[in-house]
Amino acid sequence: MFATLLISFIVGGLICVIGQLIMDLGKLTPAHTLSILVVLGSVLDGFNLYEPLIDFAGAGATIPITSFGNSLTHGALAEAEKHGWIGVLTGMFEVTSSGISAAIVFGMIGALIFHSKGQHP
Repeated sequence: MFATLLISFIVGGLICVIGQLIMDLGKLTPAHTLSILVVLGSVLDGFNLYEPLIDFAGAGATIPITSFGNSLTHGALAEAEKHGWIGVLTGMFEVTSSGISAAIVFGMIGALIFHSKGQHP
């Protein structure tokens, strides 16, 4: 069990290090870095490389944002096989809709409860 946790920690940490290096060396914003990592996960899934990484690292590969790109592509490819081009559009959102919805709802709740530094009650 310790080996599994260690592998997961190392792989997840390496994904985060890649993101940090992109921001620091590339002088990119966090939004640009986020987009790059989502696309990276998507490309890796397109070449059937992300699923073996998930099998190897478990949560170390499913928790970082690259997994979101993997989910988008995985859903799109699976639905494209069943329904053609329309499946590409519906498949992406079928797999990730709960995560997107949760982000919107919790973001709204957070905005209602907390105030930014620049705002006064």
